Amino acid sequence: MNAKRWVALVVAGVLLVVSLGINTVFAFLKADFFGNFDSVMAGNNLDVYETVLEGNNFEERIAHLTLDGTIQDVGSGSVWQQVGYDHQFFLGQLDNILNDETVQGVVLSVNTPGGGVTESAEIYKKLLQIKEERQIPIYVSMGSMAASGGYYIAAPADKIFANRDTITGSIGVIMQSINYQALAEKVGVKFETFKSGEHKDMLSPMRDVTAEERAMMQEMINESYEEFVDIIEKGRNMSEADVKKVADGRVLGGTKALEAGLIDEIGDKEATIAALRADYGLEDAELFEYTYDVGGWQSYLGMKIGSFIGPSAEEKMLIKIMADYSAPKMMYLYGDY
Repeated sequence: MNAKRWVALVVAGVLLVVSLGINTVFAFLKADFFGNFDSVMAGNNLDVYETVLEGNNFEERIAHLTLDGTIQDVGSGSVWQQVGYDHQFFLGQLDNILNDETVQGVVLSVNTPGGGVTESAEIYKKLLQIKEERQIPIYVSMGSMAASGGYYIAAPADKIFANRDTITGSIGVIMQSINYQALAEKVGVKFETFKSGEHKDMLSPMRDVTAEERAMMQEMINESYEEFVDIIEKGRNMSEADVKKVADGRVLGGTKALEAGLIDEIGDKEATIAALRADYGLEDAELFEYTYDVGGWQSYLGMKIGSFIGPSAEEKMLIKIMADYSAPKMMYLYGDY
């Protein structure tokens, strides 16, 4: 091992000790140590801030939320690792709006291929709750992609805007599993399975799906699909027949989505915000967004340590593959699964 490598390891060790010490001190100062220390070190002490973007009337405010990334609950960030889409933080933002009487409108920027059926439903229910209990408008601005689960959560909005080149639609449900039985047999790998019932190993990668099991899975898929269609019917005030004309999994650009009745106008985020202001007399309302900080500057130290001693790019890819395919599940998702 060369000298440069030794220096890097020593620096990483020092940073590790310093970062752990800082986080311990912060845990004492900011929380009940014995009640919240584990949460702090796990990254759950997320300090939530409000950043004002424009406007000066803080008694009437517009919350701008951004959903960017695959809709999956993969946990929150920590001092060691940052995450992309943070499902629990996003739900927390919706809770804040539900309990903040100064918020008089919501603009939701959506850029996602969709995601989990359960997570999409959680967001949808929160948005419905805001509409019913707060009686405030929700406008959606679609980014480059708002497909499948991304459209599912947009459906209850009062108005949906998309760009002409936005990819949306992909209305439907998908579930996939991997069968590597032939490969295992080829390399001499044999699995022994002991099960309590005939279908306990259903969708096992080591055997074919039976006709009975295929029918079971299709019934589940169909049920979720019909729920998806019902949500669009209610949210867009469309007939079932009109929804199902485009609810076969196809994707649409902004112009075709407008023709199909899936969106209301062609326009970007600025146009969406301007329309909400004009439609509801909120021209002077403060526009703000929620942000959070995972431990402040000590998070930077954690990331630097991670770059020294964390997994390599290849190891991260293997970890992701193993996590993504741990078990088949139903998805409202467009693209690679």
